[in-house]
Amino acid sequence: MMYNLILTQFQHTGAYPSQSSLMIYGIFIFFALLSWIIQRTLKSKFKKYSQVALTNGMTGKDVAEKMLRENGITDVQVQHVGGQLTDHYNPATKIVNLSDDVYLSNSIAAAAVAAHECGHAVQHAKAYAFLNLRSKLVPAVSFASRWMQWLLLAGIIFMQSFPQLLLVGIVLFAVTTLFSFITLPVEINASRRAVAWLSNAGITNTTTYPMATDALRWAAYTYVVAALASLATLVYYIMIFLSGRGRN
Repeated sequence: MMYNLILTQFQHTGAYPSQSSLMIYGIFIFFALLSWIIQRTLKSKFKKYSQVALTNGMTGKDVAEKMLRENGITDVQVQHVGGQLTDHYNPATKIVNLSDDVYLSNSIAAAAVAAHECGHAVQHAKAYAFLNLRSKLVPAVSFASRWMQWLLLAGIIFMQSFPQLLLVGIVLFAVTTLFSFITLPVEINASRRAVAWLSNAGITNTTTYPMATDALRWAAYTYVVAALASLATLVYYIMIFLSGRGRN
């Protein structure tokens, strides 16, 4: 989508990339490469730690249910969901969904992921401010995600005659960028709750605790890169809008 919009800009404006534009494109390439590296490293970490079994033999399902129970949470269910790295907590239905590689696995990777998702359930139960804010933004983000790409595309095509379209698209994109940054403390806090509980509950030991921490740290990096890449893209669209207004 990003590259299609860039190509459309050149086709409809006849502009060649300036030095500043080339710098922005370099930033996009940097984030794309960084994201690819982190995703590969994350999968490698989880594959490695998925081969390290917990000494107590608990599965991801067992860990999740124990963490919920010990935090006094009785209205959240733990269910199985298909796919890989598809684990998530749904605050609307109060369900912790664990993927194939987590639900029935007794590895340290499975325990870390299960505890992380239950960390979100604990946040929900304790009305964690950033989680509440993120939940309130979901309808707006859903609307923005549905329409922003079309408004950005139309805004670039009709930048000279109707720049307001691009401005509206930028506002919608800003909503998704804000959502990405609000997600950061939510994910980091959930991981901190997870590793602290795993240690206190005796699920991890001096050998497996660093593994759980390492796995969740790399998972958090994906959100950091996504947020920064979204911000860079937002700045790019703002530059296009300001450049278009300058030519009018």
